[in-house]
Amino acid sequence: MTTHTYFVHESSYIDQPCDIGEGTKIWHFSHVMTGAVIGRGCNIGQNVLVSSGVQVGNNVKIQNNVALYTGVALEDDVFCGPSCVFTNVINPRSHISRKSEYRATVVRRGATIGANATIICGITIGRYAFIGAGSVVTDDVPDYALVVGVPGRIQGWMCHCGVALSFGEAAVSLSTATCSSCGWRYQKDQSRVAEVHTDS
Repeated sequence: MTTHTYFVHESSYIDQPCDIGEGTKIWHFSHVMTGAVIGRGCNIGQNVLVSSGVQVGNNVKIQNNVALYTGVALEDDVFCGPSCVFTNVINPRSHISRKSEYRATVVRRGATIGANATIICGITIGRYAFIGAGSVVTDDVPDYALVVGVPGRIQGWMCHCGVALSFGEAAVSLSTATCSSCGWRYQKDQSRVAEVHTDS
């Protein structure tokens, strides 16, 4: 049996077996259920639920009052703001069991979900996407997209470092942008943004 070195506050519950990576910290009144997987160097805030079967990558930050229900997967470096909400059933009823109908939700590497945002199940949030506080996300979100509103709509694009990108004229189908903070370059083709890899 592998022994992990991680911190759990005495007020929290860890149901075994589960997998928690080295250096992870789990704070007050949280609950990690059987079969959950949490990577290395994560910070799990107060009153967080990690349900059975949930997959959490490395260096993930989950702020207070977040529930990760069965079907949710967070890749490395994801940030979940306070009280953001995930669902796993599209049409819940108290008197009908729909455990066989759980829909998977995937949050790709480096994405940020703002405080009080709601993520409707069955979608994928792309790499380094940024979901604004209070938004309701009902559809897939492409890489680097800034989504805000109810329902959430793409309002711009974000660098991997979290700074807004400017691609100039909206009518131009193919354009480039350079981050004003870190200098990374990006190319936008229609509704897709990708890093520009240059030879060093």
